[in-house]
Amino acid sequence: MPKITVDDIEYNTEDLSDNGKAQLASLQFLEAQMSKLKSEIAVYQTARNTYIAALKAELDG
Repeated sequence: MPKITVDDIEYNTEDLSDNGKAQLASLQFLEAQMSKLKSEIAVYQTARNTYIAALKAELDG
């Protein structure tokens, strides 16, 4: 039986109503999207730092 923990309380997902299961699915989708965005931000920050370093090198000539 799959379980989830909310506020330190464990729940059996099979006991959720259809609405509860839909809310859980939405939450899981959002968590996955947020994780993806965090990964993308890390890539953008790395690229930004590289561009800054290249600009500084150009300015320092």
